[in-house]
Amino acid sequence: MSDTYDDERTFEALPPAQGRGFATSWWGLAWLKALEDTALDGQQLKQGRRLARQGAVGAVTVRPGRITAVVRDRDGSQYRGDVLLQELDADDWDRFLTMAAERAGHIAALLDREMPPHLVEDAADHGIELLPAIGDLEPKCTCEAWDHCPHTAALCYQVARLLDQDPFVLLLMRGRAEQPLLDALQERSALPAEDVAAIRGVLAAEAFAARDIVPPLPAPPPLPPEPGTPARLDTETAPESGIDPAALEFLAADAAARAHRMLTDALQPEHELQPVAPQLTEDQDAVRLAEACRDSGITARLAAASGRRPADLAVAVRAWRLGGVASLRVLEEEWTPGSEELARAVAALDRAWADGDRPALRSTGPNRWTVTGRDAQLRLGHDGRWWPYRKESARWIPAGPADRDPAAALETLLTPSDDGAGA
Repeated sequence: MSDTYDDERTFEALPPAQGRGFATSWWGLAWLKALEDTALDGQQLKQGRRLARQGAVGAVTVRPGRITAVVRDRDGSQYRGDVLLQELDADDWDRFLTMAAERAGHIAALLDREMPPHLVEDAADHGIELLPAIGDLEPKCTCEAWDHCPHTAALCYQVARLLDQDPFVLLLMRGRAEQPLLDALQERSALPAEDVAAIRGVLAAEAFAARDIVPPLPAPPPLPPEPGTPARLDTETAPESGIDPAALEFLAADAAARAHRMLTDALQPEHELQPVAPQLTEDQDAVRLAEACRDSGITARLAAASGRRPADLAVAVRAWRLGGVASLRVLEEEWTPGSEELARAVAALDRAWADGDRPALRSTGPNRWTVTGRDAQLRLGHDGRWWPYRKESARWIPAGPADRDPAAALETLLTPSDDGAGA
């Protein structure tokens, strides 16, 4: 954890480091390499690394141009160590922001509070050195050593662990706190195109160079066995006028069920080869919702919203259960088959029954044939299937599923004593 005050951050003391490696992230390892390449006394670095690994470094304060901590020596004595790092000047930061704004990948990463490693190379190409070079780290310690002592070395090793947690610590040391930097980058990237160099996509070389630092995608989570349960909206607080909590809960449950069904379908083999289901109209979706609804109040609202009487909606729901959109269209739409479609339909009716078994059929609409003297009817759908209908209380209602064979479709409506009636 850290405490943040404007351009200063204080990190709590870290526990002793376990394992062989001291830093694990790209930024932490890059800092250690820069430290070890620029230090004059390797022995002092070894002693400092040992102290840091033992947890001898106290809370670390990071501010522009300086890092500070109290380090406990092996004999128990304590020393304040400071390491000074050259800050970037205003021109450096202006070039840094311009460079970042020119690359969409840098903008996206930085605004997402990530520090891409190739930022170092791109900044160096613009004359900005983020990592310390020889002479950049100036140690000062109350032990009065003239170069890096074990205490300032331990502090630097501890900073490598802080960079594992948050690479923006390096930019703070170089003179710019995280939030002001992000605000400036946000402002820079939002300027008109004529004021900022055109933002390009990520270069192929840049994307390829990042292949080893982008973690692999995690395995997809398993499909839940059933949809989730929506939150209960019936609370002690009265809803605003026009808000029906029960209706909202119903819609939320329906959305969860549909999402679960869509995900289940998407995980099936060769799902991408299946045709895309057509978009439902508002009237069709009202029937779909009514089919799943068990609340009479919500059903009445669906009927009113779809312009149907409750009895009409009940018949539409029955059609939906038998065949979805196709069955609903046969119920509510009367369509005229083309000459070829009509010829095929008449031929299908002629050969569906054996001689003498065919019921007497009369055309009672462009796509409808009614059994003479009986409350039974066949309707031809757009897909060439036949749908059986029965008249109840002066209303034609769906009586069963569709079939390619008109005789099979009508069989459920004709008892043996009815076969051939009127022929």
